[in-house]
Amino acid sequence: MPAEFIGVRHHSPACARLVAARIAELRPAYVLVEGPVDMNDRLDELLLGHELPIAVFSYLRAEGGTRMSWSPFCDHSPEWVALTAGRAAGAEVRFIDLPAWHSAFAERDNRYSDGALRYSEVTARLCREFAVDNSDTLWDHMVEVHADLDPVALAERLNTYFDVLRGETTISTADDDRETYMAAWVRAAVAAAGDRPVLVITGGLHRPALIPLAATGGTAWPEVPTPPAGSEGDSYLVPYSNRRLDAFQGYQSGLPSPGYYERLWADGPARAAEGLLESVATRLRDRNQRVSTADLIAARTQAGGLAALRGHPHPARTDVLDALVSALVSDGLEQRLPWTSDGTIAPGAHPVVVQMVAALTGDRVGRLHDATPAPPLLSAVDGELAALALDRAGRVTLDLTGERDLRRSRVLHRLRVLGIPGVRRTSGPTGGADPTSAEVWELTETDLRLPALIEAAAYGATLPDAAAVLIRRRVTDPDTGVAELAAALYDTALCGVDALSSDLGERIADRVATASDLGAVGAALGTVLGLWRHDRLLGSAGSPVLAEVIDAAATRVLWLAEGTHGGTGPADVPRLHALAALRDALRHAEPVVGVRLVDVLGVAQRIATRADVPPDLAGAGLGLSWALGAPGEVHVPTAPNRMGDWLAGLFALAREEVLADESVLATLDGHVADLGDDDFLVALPALRQAFAFFPPAERETIAHGLLARRGLRRSARALLRTTVDPVLAAEAAALESRVEDLLVREGLLPGSSPQTPEGTHD
Repeated sequence: MPAEFIGVRHHSPACARLVAARIAELRPAYVLVEGPVDMNDRLDELLLGHELPIAVFSYLRAEGGTRMSWSPFCDHSPEWVALTAGRAAGAEVRFIDLPAWHSAFAERDNRYSDGALRYSEVTARLCREFAVDNSDTLWDHMVEVHADLDPVALAERLNTYFDVLRGETTISTADDDRETYMAAWVRAAVAAAGDRPVLVITGGLHRPALIPLAATGGTAWPEVPTPPAGSEGDSYLVPYSNRRLDAFQGYQSGLPSPGYYERLWADGPARAAEGLLESVATRLRDRNQRVSTADLIAARTQAGGLAALRGHPHPARTDVLDALVSALVSDGLEQRLPWTSDGTIAPGAHPVVVQMVAALTGDRVGRLHDATPAPPLLSAVDGELAALALDRAGRVTLDLTGERDLRRSRVLHRLRVLGIPGVRRTSGPTGGADPTSAEVWELTETDLRLPALIEAAAYGATLPDAAAVLIRRRVTDPDTGVAELAAALYDTALCGVDALSSDLGERIADRVATASDLGAVGAALGTVLGLWRHDRLLGSAGSPVLAEVIDAAATRVLWLAEGTHGGTGPADVPRLHALAALRDALRHAEPVVGVRLVDVLGVAQRIATRADVPPDLAGAGLGLSWALGAPGEVHVPTAPNRMGDWLAGLFALAREEVLADESVLATLDGHVADLGDDDFLVALPALRQAFAFFPPAERETIAHGLLARRGLRRSARALLRTTVDPVLAAEAAALESRVEDLLVREGLLPGSSPQTPEGTHD
């Protein structure tokens, strides 16, 4: 007897009902389901009695990286119904698709993603024909709201739709490989079943190809593939959530609004529409959004009218949503409603629309049965947390100078790097040169922790191994910027893991050597230099890998700085910090820096004297020379639009040298005193930024000198404590001066007379 094929849309309640009806009627010998064959020996584990949604999480870890994929199931997934109803009917149930770690899934992270189905030209034509907005609305219009369709009529409708779709859709080589493999399972099952039926449930796009492929060929049971040599692959069950299933959140499979389709599966389309109205109203009211009884009556009435107008026996999802928008949103919408287009909900959507979409999503989170096998990483983490008293919620304060607290810190940082929810550091050291040795963490309980840990097992069986693999992946990713590279290196030290090697250092150095963002390269140099110099606490001081990165970054900062020209401000603080990092590298790590000091001084002096260099960089050039022992002549610019930015560069690089030489501040004091009110107002913001490079104690020293030069006996500290914004005070003084000039000119002040403009006669 030939097999019967049912093509479905993933997570469709209508398709799930059809699968259940056909299994009940046929009582097949075999039920074959699109799903990972490596789980066939573990179907009992899949059917333990979990709370859905759940997913089969699969990974492949190899030298080139780690690939992960999910095969999710919810109550109304046709594949799930096939498993449960088939097992209940006494059938042999088998998954028949390639494992998710197979190369056929290299370009996708979800087995059931149907990009070709959602965006094909045939669905676009059908949308135009039926005057609907997108493929999801089209599917509801053709299938989901027609609960009265008998299984035969529904199957005919689905077959027609998928046959037309497959006839005009280009299929990838990977899908060809999957279909060839699935067809081999069908042939073997048909041969083994004899005269009993075989039912095959796959995505509708595969059905037209599987029918002819299953008609001819061998009948031996196919082998289950194993991971390629030199790699490791496995699959585990993980809790899933409605949010992760929702197309509005970016899930490219099945249907959007899983909370709505849960209601549709449980109660039918009429009650699902009523439930949608209630859930939206409840959610909005809980968030203090006004929803009156009159609003709901209007929405219910409009939903019924739209359903009748669109030929629906019951209000469909978009009928209800359109009616709710009409009843609840009175102001203009700046973007399309999310259910009228394919894609995620965009930032800036109307608040009521956002809450409507959230109500449709639902808040269900899956839960695994207690007997579900877990990857080794979970028991390893649980053991470490218990041994270190980190297995409970609350605040944890650590002293990193203590061996036990340092170990606890490393465990928490490994969890943080792996993205495990419920682990958050609120304070602690931020760089290798940061003297802080105390950390504070907040640990909270969350249902998201278990799935995150199971998925983190793709990186390793122990916490140090998993963190090291993930950090290594970050630093080898070609899209990672140089500043992020430095952060990854710092995470290596915080986690206490060996994620670096000499060849990796070479690759990072090569990336730094070709970067074009001076500020980012400088940030990387500062971070790595701090680790190389100071972090004996974290174990990275003197690392040869870090030394290699320091050399590359210092050379690149020098090259980029000399190549910068044009612009007048404001001061670019990141590039000033970059030159400061170069200064520190030459002061403290000269043995590992390949560029010679004399060459650095030459570049610094050229930057300081070239006319086309931005003022902040010119000041930094002089400051770099001065800080490295080759002071040049200080000429503070007098132009109000350059003075403050130039000083910012000087102060950023040679703050201590400036404080030690009273003549610089005295010269600056004279220039500022000579500024007119308007020029002072122009110069003031940049001057404030420049003096921000001095810490409070040093600013007080400068204020003391300022008072002394004027022969004033006042508190320097009080001079720094203004109750009014200095820029606002300067603007007020300038305004008063202009008003006074105007009054004098017009003769409105006592003892003044109107002034005759030059060149005119009375």
